[in-house]
Amino acid sequence: MIWLVAAFFVTALLYASVGFGGGSTYSALLALSGVDYRILPLLALACNIVVVAGSTLRFARAGITPWRGAIALTAVGAPAALLGGLTPIGESRFLMILGASLVLTGLTLFIPVRQSEEGGPSPSAKWMPLAAAPLGYLAGLVGIGGGIFLAPLLHLTRWNSPRAIAATASVFILVNSLFGLVGQILKGGTGRLSAAIDLGLPLLVAVAIGGQIGSLIALHYLPQRGIRWLTAALTLWVGLRLLI
Repeated sequence: MIWLVAAFFVTALLYASVGFGGGSTYSALLALSGVDYRILPLLALACNIVVVAGSTLRFARAGITPWRGAIALTAVGAPAALLGGLTPIGESRFLMILGASLVLTGLTLFIPVRQSEEGGPSPSAKWMPLAAAPLGYLAGLVGIGGGIFLAPLLHLTRWNSPRAIAATASVFILVNSLFGLVGQILKGGTGRLSAAIDLGLPLLVAVAIGGQIGSLIALHYLPQRGIRWLTAALTLWVGLRLLI
């Protein structure tokens, strides 16, 4: 259990430092440790909420969040996340989807983040809400937030400034995780919820501390590109090991 708490702490620190929650990696770590796959999304989504709630609040207080665009994306993604949480899925298919999403997550972290705010949105930017639906569904199904997939699309289409995209991704992850968690609870009942609570308290404390350190300190003292590459390497390794 000690190694799992430490792994959750490091994951939260790394993901928070690049603006994400780390849900898929939490699920994979739990799967590799032999935890019942049916409670993995409950724990991963709860950890996501803890990690991104602080960053969402900070972005909002700083007036960075583009609420109109963020609400448009989450209004499509959140119902899909609820549906994903309600969807029954077998263990082998769950682990396959989770492993594939981790590999894709790691690859997206290698996509360069646009640093300049110059240039208006591309014509395809208006279609981004359509991408929110499958990402929301995946969020509820396997316990991710979806923001790590959404953010590169928003950057590629020049949807908004880099800081506004980071703020939007935080909102997207937070709301999707909440709706996905509700779906998982409704699907599994109180029995799975009790099991998740018994196992999850130390993990939630670990990600709360790691997430705060990641969002408040890491970006000021460590190069962001290096953090992204380290996070990508960790994610790819866990995803490939899970698939193998």
